[in-house]
Amino acid sequence: MPRPPSSRPARPTVPVASPRHGLARVLSKLGACSRSQAEQWIRAGRVSLDGRVVRDPHHPTVITRQQVVVDGRPVKPAGCVYLAFNKPRGLVVSAADEHGRATVYTALAAAGLPWLGPVGRLDKASEGLLLLSNDTVWAAGITDPATHLDKTYHVQVAGQPDAAALAAMLSGVEDGGEWLKARRASLLRAGEKNAWLEVVLDEGRNRQIRRLLAALGFDVLRLIRVAIGPLALGELAKGQWRRLSADEVKALDARKA
Repeated sequence: MPRPPSSRPARPTVPVASPRHGLARVLSKLGACSRSQAEQWIRAGRVSLDGRVVRDPHHPTVITRQQVVVDGRPVKPAGCVYLAFNKPRGLVVSAADEHGRATVYTALAAAGLPWLGPVGRLDKASEGLLLLSNDTVWAAGITDPATHLDKTYHVQVAGQPDAAALAAMLSGVEDGGEWLKARRASLLRAGEKNAWLEVVLDEGRNRQIRRLLAALGFDVLRLIRVAIGPLALGELAKGQWRRLSADEVKALDARKA
């Protein structure tokens, strides 16, 4: 016999809630600007949400359902962008500098790119390979100490480090309460007054190579990052940038199989 219909009412379908983020974070995720710059725009009354000016950077916002407008122009999601940039000495890796110094964004200003965050850092005096992207998950995987992704540097020092100095770089030294060491260190070439070393790190402490060598009695004259993991700086000219290929992005992705 056919089963009688149930008298129990059907359970309503509950829609999956879209995640809410603070408005400043939403602007950053959309690729409009950095989060700190977004906070400034919001407090200045330049940002509206669904037609209403919002001055609270932490105002809950659903990125998929609400329209964000800056200076009267709707902000559209930007696709993921991945860049390699050959940072010259003297540029600051920051969106804005309180002392008015030139930043890496000065070099990218005319490129028509969405907001890109630096993947890791290079100090003002350092040069070489810097990655920039608006894919924050990809970037976090590269900078996460747990991934132990090698970063390779060519370093010019005053003096001539001997085998004992190179061994000390591998065993490590204590500086300011931190234990600093290199994963690999080798002599590339030496002159009468200075030498070039190749130094490989698998962690990223503040000014790590400079502090490590200073503790061993060597002043760093130049510091150039020449590779991040399998990605080499190659022939990219100083001050120039290029987009990474899909294979390069995947090779650096900590989430890859």
